[in-house]
Amino acid sequence: MKRYDAIVVGAGHNGLTAAAYLARAGLSVMVLERRDRIGGAAVSEERHAGFLYSSCSYVCSLLRAEIMRDLELSKHGLRIIPYENSATIARNGDSIAFFHDPAKTRRSIARHSRRDADAYAEFNRDIYRQCRMIRPLLLETPPDPTSVRLKDLKGLRKLQKAFAQLGEDGLAQAMQFWTMSCGDFLDRYFESDLLKGSLAGNSIIGTALGPYSPGSAYVLLHHVMGDLDGHVGAWGFAVGGMGAISQALAAAAQEHGAEIRTAAEVEQLIVRNGRVEGVALVGGEEVLGTRVVSNLDVKRTYLKLAPRKELPTDFLEAVESFKIRGSSGKLNIALDRLPEFPALRDEPLLKRGGILISESMEYLERGYDDWKNGQWSREPFLDITVPTHYDPTMAPPGKHYMSVFVQYVPPTLADGPWTPEKRDAFGKTVLDTIELYSPGFRDLILDCWVRTPWDLENEVGLTEGNIFHGELTLDQLLFNRPIPGYAQYRGPLGGLYMCGSSTHPGGGVMGAPGANAARELLHDAGVRRAA
Repeated sequence: MKRYDAIVVGAGHNGLTAAAYLARAGLSVMVLERRDRIGGAAVSEERHAGFLYSSCSYVCSLLRAEIMRDLELSKHGLRIIPYENSATIARNGDSIAFFHDPAKTRRSIARHSRRDADAYAEFNRDIYRQCRMIRPLLLETPPDPTSVRLKDLKGLRKLQKAFAQLGEDGLAQAMQFWTMSCGDFLDRYFESDLLKGSLAGNSIIGTALGPYSPGSAYVLLHHVMGDLDGHVGAWGFAVGGMGAISQALAAAAQEHGAEIRTAAEVEQLIVRNGRVEGVALVGGEEVLGTRVVSNLDVKRTYLKLAPRKELPTDFLEAVESFKIRGSSGKLNIALDRLPEFPALRDEPLLKRGGILISESMEYLERGYDDWKNGQWSREPFLDITVPTHYDPTMAPPGKHYMSVFVQYVPPTLADGPWTPEKRDAFGKTVLDTIELYSPGFRDLILDCWVRTPWDLENEVGLTEGNIFHGELTLDQLLFNRPIPGYAQYRGPLGGLYMCGSSTHPGGGVMGAPGANAARELLHDAGVRRAA
């Protein structure tokens, strides 16, 4: 029986990233995927004739440029088209717009508040200063602050230098970013409810926090630290949908000899004498490997695949306490033609970017209250995009595909588990909300695919439907992610590594956890060609 140098469990984008780096370094690699398709949440699927949906993740920003270059993803067909404009619309027909041109953005904000227009430049300066400090740390292994190993001491020194470069004021601000609520932070700059609602939307996406929850300011920062063509915070569409990213990563891995098997569900890790030596598939087949890399979240890795008797009790308790709380849903909609949004009638180019329904922080907080009460938001936050503006191949001629990200949606409802009827009722709430801002919208719908946290968990494998594999709060970041003492892509079992978004630096389609885990594995294997 062949014994692989590395077995990767799960063909999500981080697993494929790790596999590509490991194969590129000369290791024999096998990737095992439970589903019949690769990509995890970064998948493109045709669910209605002629329409290609980005079924879960929907825009690209966080994918690291270094990974794109290292793995030559453009050579493997990946093209990302940036979109430069976005708008938040209000039910009264008002809007606030963000353009690539700062002067146009300033004019839009000034319509609501001249003071806010002045403050927006200061806000951006402060945000980007924090991004410049954090972004170099994304492709670094978090140092262990309790260790005296030279590697960790060097890492702590690098971390200290990064913070020191901020200066006294910047360091104080960094602590605020990591601990404050987004609401309190934005109140320091702005007075316009619509502007604050626009900016606060990034603080709640994918997280079970409200805009006034401590720690939500960092989530805002996490969403704007992306880098597309050198523009911090830029967003874009992958041509062919988000699955094109996964396909390019798979092609890069296979180019260097990695094998990928779908419909190959791992049932258990094979552990002997405290070391992982392979995996057992559902059905009994064993696949042996010197090392195993799990792209699953920390709970699925250690509570479902690993034999509990092989793990320390305190470690298991820490894993069980790790916060993975679902809060998001998604609608993929096939449209007969483009909808009209009266609030954007004077700025037609804004329809080509993101359209947010996020009228104020109070609007978002009410939606969060519904989630806490076990109900989807009766007035939900919506992030609406129409990728076919940029990639017409995703729909038949003259038709369009709309992606709608929804917050908040609980994984379990107060009146019990999700059912098809409840899914339909949730979808109706979202469509009714869009109809309020785009009269006649319902008449354009050819198909609507509704995804709840239950669907994201049971179809894609995201625990509770959490798109980040765990909350992005200070107690679960850097050397605390996922577990203090086990934040360097390793756990208590020898030969087992983690590369999913439960590890540093967290969620989003960025590939950094996969690249970092591969680098650590190669170091342990004594392979000089680092990832």
